[in-house]
Amino acid sequence: MSKKIGSALKAALALGLAASVVTAAAMPAQAGDGGAIAAGIIGGTALGVIAGAAAAGAMPPPPPGYYGPGPGYYAPGPAYYAPGPRCWYERRRIWDEDGDRYIIRPVRVCN
Repeated sequence: MSKKIGSALKAALALGLAASVVTAAAMPAQAGDGGAIAAGIIGGTALGVIAGAAAAGAMPPPPPGYYGPGPGYYAPGPAYYAPGPRCWYERRRIWDEDGDRYIIRPVRVCN
């Protein structure tokens, strides 16, 4: 949308919103007129949605690179994961801490 059309749309929207507020303020309130209240709520909500949509279009674009890389699929590179060492427990003869005899204990052995 060009800037001229956007500014004209915003001006027309602001004028319409101001006219609806002035009209609503000038009308006298009447008791027991529930249909008019509901219509006012629905109309006000619709005008708010339109005004919000127009204001959302007026936001500046985000800086380049803000949303990450451009469109496309980036697969991870090839990788080779070597298996970890194989470990197990074996029963081995170990010299005792006191140094006077051998004892048999489980010992962890890895490749």
